[in-house]
This record gives sequence, structure tokens and C-alpha cells, in this order.
Amino acid sequence: MEEKELQNTEEEVTAISEETKYSNAANRISVASRKMLENEDKEEVVLLEQFTHPYFDEDPDMGKIKYTSGPLLSRGCCGVPESYKPINKKELDSCSKFNVNNWIESIKSPSNAVECNVVEVRFKNSRKDFFRLPEGLEICVGDVVAVEGTPGHDIGIVSLKGELCRIQMRKKNVENGDNIKKLYRRARVTDIEKWLQSVEKEDGMIFETRRLANTFDLKMKVNDVEYQGDGTKAIFYYTADDRVDFRQLIKALAEEFHIRIEMKQIGARQEAGRLGGIGTCGRELCCSTWLNSFHSVSTSVAKTQQLFPNPQKLAGQCGKLKCCLNYEYDVYVDALKSFPELGVALETKKGKAIYHKVDVFKRTIWYSYQNSPELIPLSVNTVKRIIQDNKRNILPDDLESLAEKSENNKKDK
Repeated sequence: MEEKELQNTEEEVTAISEETKYSNAANRISVASRKMLENEDKEEVVLLEQFTHPYFDEDPDMGKIKYTSGPLLSRGCCGVPESYKPINKKELDSCSKFNVNNWIESIKSPSNAVECNVVEVRFKNSRKDFFRLPEGLEICVGDVVAVEGTPGHDIGIVSLKGELCRIQMRKKNVENGDNIKKLYRRARVTDIEKWLQSVEKEDGMIFETRRLANTFDLKMKVNDVEYQGDGTKAIFYYTADDRVDFRQLIKALAEEFHIRIEMKQIGARQEAGRLGGIGTCGRELCCSTWLNSFHSVSTSVAKTQQLFPNPQKLAGQCGKLKCCLNYEYDVYVDALKSFPELGVALETKKGKAIYHKVDVFKRTIWYSYQNSPELIPLSVNTVKRIIQDNKRNILPDDLESLAEKSENNKKDK
């Protein structure tokens, strides 16, 4: 008994000594790790001070927010423009809808080429127009200019000039004739002040117009209001399903604001382009950034791309089919030219197989037997061969073996 007690006490002593060793070692490790972390923090601070991104070497302003949103954001500039000073190109590209990239800027025009005396001027949101330059006046992109209005004058920002403006006119079927309005001059300080005062009234005018439309029980939706630069006229953009008699509304607006009123009806897609928003892809709407011409989108476009006819997923914020459905349509049409007729049933000795779906780019078509839920993938060439054999009353044994052969052929290739 005494020997066992002595043995137990010795084991306890050794266990306690080992615990003390581990605790002392842990304390030493924690102290060492704390020192290492402190040194690492110091090193990181030094490295961060020394490190500069290569892009920041080229442009030290990159990543810094210089511009704040304001009422002129929809017109192409973030801050208040200065008279006789062009707006910075970075500012135009960072906030402007339909900003222009002059891809022929570095290309020299022929010596005998006639210079284009027309410039493109942008106004609020997606509205742009062409104006003729007076003789002897040199205009740069980004200049705030006073142009001819109906009546009076309007204020806009030059977005395009030179040969690219001529190309844009040809694209929009605008002839360089006497019907083009005139560009008067660069905007003066008084012009910009009137312009700013007019722009600040627009938001309040939208709400007041909607209230008046409700009082007159008009089935219309007022989307946007654009004041003319001299403050004598305002354009009201609205959408409506049916014809609207807004004569009483125009009288009430003229008495309320003492300006000339112009009502302009736009479609649902133009409304989305003017107001903007974020699409289901997570990016800004195409119609509010770069897409300036709308093409009709039909349900056959979605069927050709083998998309499930779900109107909630295929419709954009305007309620119409998404414009991006047209982007890949031609690629699908070209790819489907080499496919057999889709929907044709296949006859086999095992039974009749029904078409289910197709993967155009993998060139795979899925079939299943009538009484079986299992889908069998077949290559396009295999389906073509089976259809030709069926026309000659030749029936394959089953589709499973053909599917395996097609998969093995793909692996061998």
C-alpha cells in the first residue's frame, strides 16, 4: 500500500511539474507572439507608407471622390460650371449619360477635307441635338454654350464635334442643311445663373404637376420636367396608355408658373432611359447609358435562345422585353442552322423518345422515352443520323447506347 501511495504522489508531482512547464512555455510563446505581432504591425505600417499602386502613380486622383451629386448631374456635370471654361473630361465621363468616346481623335483628317461646322449639344438626360457653329467661333468638347431655342435660347454642353459629329449625323439621318438650329455663343455668367435657377425649380414642378393631374383625374404619369435655359419654357414628359386631354392642365400650369408649356408623350422604354436605374444584371440600364436606338424585341427572340417564357424575368424595368435579348440573337440563329428540326420525336425499338430541351453551345439535345422521366443527352450529329434512319424505317435499339457512344467520342476527341 505504501509503495502504491508513493507511486501516486510521484505521478502527481510529475504531472504538476509538466503543467507548470507547459504554462511557462505558453506564457513565453504568448509574449513572443505579442512582440511578433507588434513588429508585424509596425512593418505593415511601413510597407503601406512605402507602397503605392502603379495606377496611382499615373493618376494620383484615381479612387478619390471629387464630385458630388447635384441638380446638374442629369445634364452632364457634377458641380456648377464656370463661364468660358470647359467641363473636365473626367467629370463628363464619370456622371454623364451617353458620354462619347472620340475613337478617331488620333486619326488625322485629309488635307483637302472640309471641316464639319456642326456640333452635338446635350441637354437633360438623353436629349441631344445638332447645332451649326457661327463663323470664327472655336468650340471645345465640354463647353457650356447658348443655343437657339423655340422660342428664346437654351443652355447645353457640347458633347461631340468634328468628323465624329458628321458620322453621328449620318447615323441619325440628319442632313446638314438650313433646318439645323444655330449655336449663339459660349454661355456667359448671367446665362449660367438663369440656367441654375431654372434647374432648381424642376423637382418641385414635377410634384405640383402630378398633384394637378390627379385633381383633373387625368390618366397620365408625369415622368420628367426639363426647363429651358432662359427659364421661359418647360417640357413635360409623360406616359399614358390612352389619349389624354390635358388642356385644363396646361392652363393651370401656365397660371401657376407663368411660362410656356410643352407636353411631350414618351414610351415606356424612353421613360426608363430618362429616369435610369439598375437592371437585374447589377449594372446601370443600357437605355440610360449608351443605347440610344430602340429595336423591337419579340417573344420569338427568347424562344430562339431557348429561354423559359417567364415574363417577370424577361421583362425590364420598363415592363417590356429586355433590350439585351437582341444582343446574342444573331449568334443563336447562326448556331441553330446546323441543328436538326427541334421537337421531332425519335423512333427506337425500345419505344418512342420525346424532345425536351437543347443546349445550343454544347450542341446537346435531351430526349426521354414516353413513360420514363430519365433524360438522355444526345449529340446533334447523333440526332441527325437517327432522324435520317427513321425516314428509311431503320430503328436503333435504344438511345442509351448512342448517348454513351457520343460521350466516348467527345472524350476521345
